[in-house]
Amino acid sequence: MVLFPLCKLLSGSVRVTKKQLVLYCLLLSLLVYFFRWRRAVLKVDTHPLPLSLEAESVSVVRDIVVGSVEEQQQRLPLETSWGAPLVWGDSDGSAWRRAEFAHRSVRTGLLTLAVGPYGHFLRRFLSSAELYFLPGNTVVYYVLTDSPRALDPPTPLGPGRELRVVPVAEMPGWERLAQGRMALLAAAIKEPVRHEVEYIFCMDVDQELVAPVGTEILGELVAALHPELYGMPRHTFPYEHEPASLAHVEEDEGDYYYTSELYGGLCADVYAMAQACSQLILQDQEKGLWARGLEESYLNRYLINRRPTCVLSPEYSWWDSALAADVPTRRVVSLGRQCDSLEPQKRQEQDC
Repeated sequence: MVLFPLCKLLSGSVRVTKKQLVLYCLLLSLLVYFFRWRRAVLKVDTHPLPLSLEAESVSVVRDIVVGSVEEQQQRLPLETSWGAPLVWGDSDGSAWRRAEFAHRSVRTGLLTLAVGPYGHFLRRFLSSAELYFLPGNTVVYYVLTDSPRALDPPTPLGPGRELRVVPVAEMPGWERLAQGRMALLAAAIKEPVRHEVEYIFCMDVDQELVAPVGTEILGELVAALHPELYGMPRHTFPYEHEPASLAHVEEDEGDYYYTSELYGGLCADVYAMAQACSQLILQDQEKGLWARGLEESYLNRYLINRRPTCVLSPEYSWWDSALAADVPTRRVVSLGRQCDSLEPQKRQEQDC
């Protein structure tokens, strides 16, 4: 009866005009609509807000992480001042270079010198190269060694991989090795390397590949940046300061400091570099001079005169050091440089 206050309950019949009846029906419809709308609102309000908040938080975190990765990649220099690519393995430019070489049949040589005490690094070096050096491509390993029997039994190789052993005379001591390596490299490229492969890369045997090194590294003349000097001011570079040395670098010369751990390129270009450096070393020896950075000084002198067409970031030559650059991915690690900083017991544990 609350809904119909104008109705009068009598013992007889109820008299309601047509106008009142219409008003009562309209009022009833409005009340029904109101209660249904309120239930719908209450039902919506009881949805679990934490789920929506969690989804929003995940989205925000994802955007932050992706943004940080993209920002880091954008901060990495991708080109030198003379227009050569500065290679980081996971950059878009490297992906494009790998795609470009995917349609070509390329034979590449990997040359290393394993003499004296450095011979014990050889198996680890070859095993890691089998996993990560130009995977899926044709590779010929050239091992210059004074102990050919150290490779018996030979390291198992995958499809498209070959091993060439080139016997050389023993050169005890790092200095003698550094003095003669460029000459040995030039001689090996002249015969037989240039007849068998298109590209040749020279790597120190006391290194280990720990991540893929693909066709993004291929170029006419390729050099790798020194990880402890990358991003450092030019005056900290250990260029040769002795004016009488043929490795001498003037104060206004030089863009980067390159490591001798890894370099390469087309056979003709690497041969020209190795031959030129070996001649400079020989001429300095005749004068009783020897550059402070050994063969690395002559390599840097040459690369100032003949800038590389492809520069590899410190990802491709890295070792654990307080001065080493922070890189997105460590691809080649110098075990020898790391071992140099260890105590004798640690050196033995690390098989140095």
